[in-house]
Amino acid sequence: MAMSTRKPEQQENLWVETAALRQSPGHPFYEKLNEIFREHGFDAFVENRCAQYYHEKMGRPSIAPGIYFRMLLIGYFEGIDSERGIAWRVADSLGLRRFLGCDLSASTPDHSSVSRTRRMMEIETHQEVFGWVLTLLAKENLLKGKTLGIDATTLEANAALRSIVRRDTGEKYNEYLTGLAKASGIETPTRADLTKLDKKRPKKGSNKDWEHPHDPDAKIGKMKDGRTHLLHKAEHATDMETGAVVAVVLAGGDEGDTESGPKTLMQAQENLKTVGKDEDAKQEISKAVKEAVLDKGYHSNDMLVHLGSEQIRSYVSEPDRGRRRWEDKEVEQAAVYANRRRIRGEHGKALMRRRGEIVERSFAHCYETGGMRRLHLRHRANILKRLLVHVAGFNLGLVMRYLIGRGTPRGLKALLGRFFDFAARWIDGLFQIFAKRKSWRLKAPFRSSHSAQGSSGTFATGC
Repeated sequence: MAMSTRKPEQQENLWVETAALRQSPGHPFYEKLNEIFREHGFDAFVENRCAQYYHEKMGRPSIAPGIYFRMLLIGYFEGIDSERGIAWRVADSLGLRRFLGCDLSASTPDHSSVSRTRRMMEIETHQEVFGWVLTLLAKENLLKGKTLGIDATTLEANAALRSIVRRDTGEKYNEYLTGLAKASGIETPTRADLTKLDKKRPKKGSNKDWEHPHDPDAKIGKMKDGRTHLLHKAEHATDMETGAVVAVVLAGGDEGDTESGPKTLMQAQENLKTVGKDEDAKQEISKAVKEAVLDKGYHSNDMLVHLGSEQIRSYVSEPDRGRRRWEDKEVEQAAVYANRRRIRGEHGKALMRRRGEIVERSFAHCYETGGMRRLHLRHRANILKRLLVHVAGFNLGLVMRYLIGRGTPRGLKALLGRFFDFAARWIDGLFQIFAKRKSWRLKAPFRSSHSAQGSSGTFATGC
């Protein structure tokens, strides 16, 4: 067989026959997802909800709502953090073009069109899409709503600490330090002088005094790995029986768990009530949350009293505060002691172990392999819109895992690799048995090209 050589760069043909264009068979994961969307009327749903944002006649054709939300879902399934990266990936892949429904003769949406569409649509519309996915989970018997686990994680904001300014005067950080150095007697302070002066100042990174000029919603705080950054806080309410995320709330980076917890619980209850009204659900969704499992950051008198007033049994880890005084605090004392009895029981211990497994898994999928630990958007509204659809992709992954065994395209690839590896080993066994009977000698066992891929294609997060 003769070896072909690469042709030098030449001008592309001006006209190409449609029959000569290469067609993609489509990715099996996205083909199945599109089949689910067609079966449950996803495109008709989002077009009905988004009709208010479009004019019937005026203006140039825009991105269809179904394409817009599919592109944000691709960000989760492919682990792409930015909308610019999503637009590039879609333009480069024939399989994703087929998933979006874009012809080969048409250009895919660019990142500026995606961002403009996101700014045009309100948060409530993205929340309705999130609720549509929850209804789909209920139809597949993947949502219970009885026991919820609530936890939060930090997201690195698209803002640098060196760019923060004073809230009162608008001074930059270095300018403010220079003024303090001159006031202390240093007429021409060097960088070393400013660093030395900055180390001795107490509460130098207070959110009451400093903000970022382009993202005021970002707050100064510590990430999970101990680094100090401008950050946002994402909080999940997760169904402890199925692993579905019932609610997602974007809180301030400096907001405590006891402040954001009741908001997340309220949002989860509203979502469950909305899903419970659907008549096509195969099961009866719990109209009210019965149990709440939280870590020690949520333990406070007010939080436990609030859960008791909502008729919710609390399972909150109790920090070691030593001996406490309960003068004139009978209600708080009763709530704390009742919670203490529950977490020491067998059922409470089992829920605590499951919380660390189920809730943390959603963080790993959404922000580590899902690619949103580092944000590329600014302002709370923009981030929350992307976050709602991103977590909806995680919930869709639960449906896909229930139907085809894997919740992401990468997980499906690993599953196929293991299948081919098993088939290769099975054929090897048949050859060896046949060779022994016929006294043949096989120089090397049969191996599939997928064997190495199947043996190494595993993922720690179980996707």
